[in-house]
Amino acid sequence: MTTPQRAATAALTTTVATVCPVFLVGGLSVQIMDELTFSPAGLGLAVALYFTTSALVSVWSGRFVERVGVRKAAVAAIVLVAIALVGIAASVTFTMLIVMLILAGPANSLGQLSANALLAKRIPPKRQGLMFGIKQAAIPASTTLAGLSVPLIALTLGWRWAFGFAALLALGALLLLPPNPGAAAKAAPHPAARRRPSAALVVITAAAALGATAANPLGTFIADYAVFRGMSEAFAGMTVTIGGLAGVVARISVGWLADKRSSGRLSMIAIMLAAGSMGLLILLAPGLWTIPVGTAVGFALGWAWPGLLNFAITLRHPDAPAAATGVTQTGVYLGGGIGPLSFGAIVDLWGYPTAWTTMSVLMLVGAALMVVGRRMLLRVT
Repeated sequence: MTTPQRAATAALTTTVATVCPVFLVGGLSVQIMDELTFSPAGLGLAVALYFTTSALVSVWSGRFVERVGVRKAAVAAIVLVAIALVGIAASVTFTMLIVMLILAGPANSLGQLSANALLAKRIPPKRQGLMFGIKQAAIPASTTLAGLSVPLIALTLGWRWAFGFAALLALGALLLLPPNPGAAAKAAPHPAARRRPSAALVVITAAAALGATAANPLGTFIADYAVFRGMSEAFAGMTVTIGGLAGVVARISVGWLADKRSSGRLSMIAIMLAAGSMGLLILLAPGLWTIPVGTAVGFALGWAWPGLLNFAITLRHPDAPAAATGVTQTGVYLGGGIGPLSFGAIVDLWGYPTAWTTMSVLMLVGAALMVVGRRMLLRVT
């Protein structure tokens, strides 16, 4: 029998391992772009393809996890991401970097949904909010590690070593998987209904897509933006670290608060998105000190809600949590793909101020759609 503590540890380490590639690329973007000679638009394209691939396989990944079980799906995700990390370390062209990030996309989807299923099946309901928050906190924790890798590894040994070390750590996550986390969930009694998400779920997924579109460029571009504004590379890396730490604290705190509530979790997400949009505007204020402040606010409010969303959705779909969150994660991944791509293009065409302003507006629209989706959901449940 898998204990709650073992399940939480496995979910956390699997999540960290499978999201590592894209955040390392973001944190080490200055060094990678300089050596492989591509622009911010190219960086946006690479990250966009990673998240787009994750989105394309998300629904399938959720069903795969339910069919084969958590352990097999998690092993596949970890091995795949380790291969991708080694491939990135060996990349000598921008094209090779893109190919490796595309390979890492399915690993991300499988890892996330395996972790969701493990928490939903093995964590007591009264603690699931906190555990989902801790699990999602692993993602900005990866951003923190990426930021720290700049002064510790990239500026000393070189950026390729960071990806090599990450591959070894990812394989180490295999040792922490429970030996028998549970068999695959039985098929829901109405699989046809699961293939047709409700209108409310579609709207919520669209809101998540907009929120992710606006928030995801933070992790990818904030280091380059900080250097553009006049920061040193080392301080820019520390800014990424500050944002990651803020995201870690916020995701855990929001999960803890969600356990104290019997409802209103989607409303909490809407409030966070609205407040997070203000953080993006802070990035444009004069003075270098506004960059770490805006980064912290953006991560802590505008990008700390995915765990809360997963928690809310799994509560309503306890029979097939991986399949259900596979639908909403499609929105998160689509936004994750569209965000860096569009942001990089806007930066190339009109500059960083226009890009951050556009993302702020999109985040506000996402907040409004989340409110609409919640009201629709309440009418059908």
